[in-house]
Amino acid sequence: MSGSGTSRVTRLLPDAVHQAVKPGTAVVRLQTTHDRRGVLDGAWWPCSRDIAAELPALISALTEYLGPVTRVGLDAGAWDALPTRLLVDDRVVHIDSFPVGDDTVLVTRSDQDYFSLLVIPPHATPEAARTAMAEAVRADNITQAEQILINTGTDRAAPKT
Repeated sequence: MSGSGTSRVTRLLPDAVHQAVKPGTAVVRLQTTHDRRGVLDGAWWPCSRDIAAELPALISALTEYLGPVTRVGLDAGAWDALPTRLLVDDRVVHIDSFPVGDDTVLVTRSDQDYFSLLVIPPHATPEAARTAMAEAVRADNITQAEQILINTGTDRAAPKT
């Protein structure tokens, strides 16, 4: 029995999300914790490593819920080529790239307000991707992105085609 004032924590994605998870899916916890205890705010499973083809759909979807996205920070080593900006829905979105190898994307909607998303590699299996996404959206998750991918067997070490 839970005490008053405590809410029940759901640790699994809703059934509908489990069925819909496929490359091109993003799962975001739209309500971040005030103390930013959790390492990640969600996860994104792009279909390819072509950021110009993948990022516009993510930004459009996030803009619908978060408002205008102004900047995106990406791991330079995780993508085939990175532009410095993209035009998405008639808005310029600036792209920052860093050789950090941390398997995340940072989405900024104002000067200091950002969301950190785990990037699931395109080669991941649906089961591994669902497991990684469920871990990433947990508000109390303290596991780093790279470790989540290792734990779920979705790390970047897939053969290049």
